[in-house]
Amino acid sequence: MTLLDGKSLSTHIQATIQSQVTTLPRAPKLVVILVGDDAPSVAYVTMKAKACKNAGIDGGVLNLPESTQESELLAHIRELNADTNVDGILVQLPLPKHIDTAKVLESITPEKDVDGFHPLNVGRIQTNTQVDSSFAPATPLGVMRLLEHYHIDPKGKNVAIIGASNIVGKPLAALMHNACATISLCHIYTQDISLYTKNADIVCVGVGKPNLLRAEMVQDGVVVVDIGINRLESGELVGDVDFDNVAKKASFITPVPGGVGPMTIASLLENTLKAYRLRSLSQ
Repeated sequence: MTLLDGKSLSTHIQATIQSQVTTLPRAPKLVVILVGDDAPSVAYVTMKAKACKNAGIDGGVLNLPESTQESELLAHIRELNADTNVDGILVQLPLPKHIDTAKVLESITPEKDVDGFHPLNVGRIQTNTQVDSSFAPATPLGVMRLLEHYHIDPKGKNVAIIGASNIVGKPLAALMHNACATISLCHIYTQDISLYTKNADIVCVGVGKPNLLRAEMVQDGVVVVDIGINRLESGELVGDVDFDNVAKKASFITPVPGGVGPMTIASLLENTLKAYRLRSLSQ
């Protein structure tokens, strides 16, 4: 069994980005918008800001109070859309309930949508068109980069994805399909997930439920990508996979922490550099 070490790969990617940034007229700029003080969101934004600094990217955070109205948030986004020195805009999710998330994400100009949630970017990834000038969401992109690094080619493979969110499951299914894999996308109404995971060469799971994927649900030699992140009452951070037992059957498996999480950050930075370059070409 080989660990898919996202932490070391992420560090390497950040160093590569930093070396490339030093050759540019200015550092690419990413602005993260944080509405409220949700503890996990604050932690994620802090990690993103630190990663930007490590990679030489100008990372700014726009902190807005929980009471911010939708119209105010949209006004801030319009300003950032118009700012020629801003290359990437990211709205940290989840937003307060009184704000329409879809409307906010659609308000970000697609050329600065480094999180890949604008409908134009979603459509291009789904249809595998103009992908060189589009952005895939950071977590699915990070999964694909991690597999690529370990020479795991999804082409011709059976891939089971557990979790059909717009942020992870659906775009990951699209990227896997674009890589010529055969996809089973399992969701809350899938009656027997093991029917799909037992025949899968690659299993990706991200629903936020500890020990959801167990050893009896996978075949020997399976590649397991654990996208879940859960904190137990003991304080331990775990994924969605019964790691110790599934690892005995897997050929490759991601640890939690240290697997997909760091790759999400690395992919966000890559998207920001990509946005800078695409905008430079168009100016």
